[in-house]
Amino acid sequence: MSLGLLGKKLGMTTIFDRETGYAVPVTVIQAGPCLVTQIKTIETDGYTALQLGYEELPDRLRTLNTKEPKQVNKYLTAPEDGHLRSKGLPPLRHLKEYRLDDVSGYQIGQKICVDIFSEGQLVDVSGKTIGRGFAGYQKRHNFKRGSKSHGSKNYRLPGSIGAGTNPGRTFPGKRMAGHYGNSQVTIRKLKVVKVDAERNLLLVKGSVPGKPGNLLSITPASFVGGQGGTS
Repeated sequence: MSLGLLGKKLGMTTIFDRETGYAVPVTVIQAGPCLVTQIKTIETDGYTALQLGYEELPDRLRTLNTKEPKQVNKYLTAPEDGHLRSKGLPPLRHLKEYRLDDVSGYQIGQKICVDIFSEGQLVDVSGKTIGRGFAGYQKRHNFKRGSKSHGSKNYRLPGSIGAGTNPGRTFPGKRMAGHYGNSQVTIRKLKVVKVDAERNLLLVKGSVPGKPGNLLSITPASFVGGQGGTS
């Protein structure tokens, strides 16, 4: 359990390692700054955690009687606005909670910046993958197409999906066409290549979920079972 940071994916680029001369593919993340919006303790909530807010909104969205109710409901609901207003905080678009063992060193309104990470550190990056809508077999499961020779006419068709009389049904989990993407994933153990505290930029080696502008959660890498990879 450790403190993380919210940020946005800006895109990918390449930097060169001065020691080895190798080109390193990196993802640029606008990480923070985040504000502490709530401190949870054993006495009040039964556990210890910090709630962070990210991406300050225009103050006009606080007026719930505005002529743009749809925009208010989309970016800042009335309960969220009341929660932030009661603590004297600006309107924030995203709120996320991070569980910690000790929250005694934090206070409401404290700014958490990208300098909580250091170069060479391993981090886990969570976010939603790119949504691809309703996709077919080849795109969703990397199936091969049918033969185009001898007039088969079976190019991208699913083919048989189950047995006949016995069991007479399709088993659950059959790989078929359906919704693809837009799912929450975590890329584990990405190396922090550079930390730019002045511009709140974090450069990590490799790719992260989603397209540019996607909301991300960056936390120090967890070493459960000592295994890396993607979940």
